[in-house]
Amino acid sequence: MVFSKKPLRFIIATLVAFLPLVSSANPTVDSTQVSAETTHVVEAAHGENTEPKDVKTEIKEFIDHHLKDSYDFNIFGYKDEAGKQHHVGFPLPVILLDNGLQVFSSSKFHNDNEVAEVNGTFYKLHHGKIYKVDSAEGEVTMDEHHHATNEKPLDFSITKNVFMIFVVALIMFLLFKSLAKSYVKNGGIASGVGRIFEPIVLYVRDEIAIPNIGEKHYKKYMSYLLTIFFFIWFLNIFGLTPLGINVTGNIAVTACLALITYLITTFTAKKDYWGHIFWMPGVPVPMKFILAPIELLGTIIKPFSLMIRLYANIVAGHIVLMSLIGLMFVFKNWIGSSLSFFLSFAISLIEILVALLQAYIFTMLSALYFGSAVEEHHHDEAHH
Repeated sequence: MVFSKKPLRFIIATLVAFLPLVSSANPTVDSTQVSAETTHVVEAAHGENTEPKDVKTEIKEFIDHHLKDSYDFNIFGYKDEAGKQHHVGFPLPVILLDNGLQVFSSSKFHNDNEVAEVNGTFYKLHHGKIYKVDSAEGEVTMDEHHHATNEKPLDFSITKNVFMIFVVALIMFLLFKSLAKSYVKNGGIASGVGRIFEPIVLYVRDEIAIPNIGEKHYKKYMSYLLTIFFFIWFLNIFGLTPLGINVTGNIAVTACLALITYLITTFTAKKDYWGHIFWMPGVPVPMKFILAPIELLGTIIKPFSLMIRLYANIVAGHIVLMSLIGLMFVFKNWIGSSLSFFLSFAISLIEILVALLQAYIFTMLSALYFGSAVEEHHHDEAHH
């Protein structure tokens, strides 16, 4: 099997191939809107022409936008003396497949009211998705169900989430390449930053892979387990920074990671694994027909639970943390704001633990599924 011969190359190729495509499939409003909403929230906190109810609405909208993707990377925004909004960040490439490959900078979409012209074709950003319009003043038309009727080109853009996926992939490559070189240079002894990560690598091997997969088969899965552990962990940590990153809170990304685990489990499973699903030994024949579809459904539910668990925990953490921060603008007094600040700080510390814990759980369950796929069933008859 390809997994046993060159697992590292396969996993890296699969991650790079799948993740950018699925995570860019549902980008959202550009981050200029987010900055504008942040300004409204700040103004509302100082009581400028906004009722408390409006403050809560603005906070909710800001949280919703924070959880979604965007076509540019906005670090922060500010207003000048004239009241004009400025944004500090950088645009990302928009890549569309529409009568050929259309590539342009997302800076052409300053906001939802501007149309980008590319080779005589006009594109408009509307609620986070790109649609074709007929002119520079063209609008996106809606049907009675409030769905856009304009043609939508196939979108392969490098969004903020995709950009961070590439950044984390590069960090991991450089980090572990350095660790591997230090092993060769120092006779199997890690040096530099590798000393920090070597115990974690050994922990994944000794406490996750070997106990759940077994001494005989664990090596062919180690590359994937290490990749997925550090990939999720690093992305979760970046998600706690003020950069507005929410990669593992994107269900398309977690679905892709779960799908890779499912495919590896399926294509490396032994015949005993499928035998225990479709024709369970030691069970009366009528029960076998009943249990087979249940067991088959279980193989699909397992990766589904992986997807939902990672997605839900990360999204919930972001919502709770940003809601506590938003309470500072709701209370508008030193007691409530101070309480919100300390609660936010405490939740941030917990989220650091959750970031590591979710990477551990995903890796542990993946190893458990791999172990069940290659498990030796010597005592199953006696067990049943």
